[in-house]
Amino acid sequence: MQPTEQITVKQFGIILFSFVASTIILTIPGLMAMYAMQDAWLSVIPSTLTGLLSIWVMVILSRRYPGLTIIQYSQKILGKWLGTCLGLYYIYFWYMSLSIMTIQHTFFIKALLLPRSPSIVGSLTLLILCGLAVYLGIEVIGRATEFLTPMKLIFLIPLLILTIGAVDPEQLKPILGNGIVPVLQGAILPGGAFMNQLFILGWLLPYLNQPKKALKVSLFALLAIFIFIFIVVISAIMVLGSLTGQLNYSYLSVMQYIGIEGSFERLEAIAVMIWVIGSFSKVSVSLFILCISISQIFRIQNYRDLVAPVTLLGLIGSVWVFKNGAELQTYLTLIYPSAGFVTQSLIPLLLLMIDTMKRKVNPSLL
Repeated sequence: MQPTEQITVKQFGIILFSFVASTIILTIPGLMAMYAMQDAWLSVIPSTLTGLLSIWVMVILSRRYPGLTIIQYSQKILGKWLGTCLGLYYIYFWYMSLSIMTIQHTFFIKALLLPRSPSIVGSLTLLILCGLAVYLGIEVIGRATEFLTPMKLIFLIPLLILTIGAVDPEQLKPILGNGIVPVLQGAILPGGAFMNQLFILGWLLPYLNQPKKALKVSLFALLAIFIFIFIVVISAIMVLGSLTGQLNYSYLSVMQYIGIEGSFERLEAIAVMIWVIGSFSKVSVSLFILCISISQIFRIQNYRDLVAPVTLLGLIGSVWVFKNGAELQTYLTLIYPSAGFVTQSLIPLLLLMIDTMKRKVNPSLL
């Protein structure tokens, strides 16, 4: 059954792009460079394969179960009890993701703009705004993202152009000086983990008004993400060199360096704007997915009844999940890559394999 709320193909593609690329542009160069060092720009290429895997799996499953989310067709594939257990796990996963995205936003704002403000203030303001968007529906989230993302790019693209004057191509040498293994580590661990986020297709595809264009627009969004992140990572390395892997917000340092060397000052204000817009997109979509998942598992007719309590729980989780930025950085570097791979890639792939085997055994399911 197709949901009554729908988003256009354009909105769908922009949501995918914004969800993956919006905030990691400031963090992904450093995370990749921790493993691949000067070859981190090469890691972007194989990391895209994980995004392709997520798109392929989710699009096939959505075609087999049109109008259903992964929460719903998991019960058809695994049976009621196992499917419900998987759904509960995904609720836990999205609750943790919501809490982590919120506190990550708060830590960034505190570090750069409001160091004396209590953490709960930054988390509360973001969650209230995102909660209102979710209550109004996925159509409003789609329209807001469609408006805000181009605005973000209007400010970011000139910065990328200004970066050209500060780059040093010698910083990329020696290419593959440490072999291919560090490149693959940078791709599979931080890079692949973030590309895996395209598994949000499992919840958003039922709301696409032209399902037949799902694969095309998803691949186009992935290509845009690849180009965008590739430019950001390679420019960060050519400006910062070996310092890239030592900085939590490496591209922010690039912006600050441009502001010092050039005729512009305080360019980190643009970084704050980009971050806030990106955080709104990610947290809104995550909160929407969490509310939808809970409503489908517990048979609640209207997910909007859950927005207020889930938003409050997200606020509590953001305060509880990490005490400081060091714990967050450890999670993003060591824990999230493996947890993200299992949750976002391996489990959906297993669902597809099980469903395929069931259809071969019982052709009537075709």
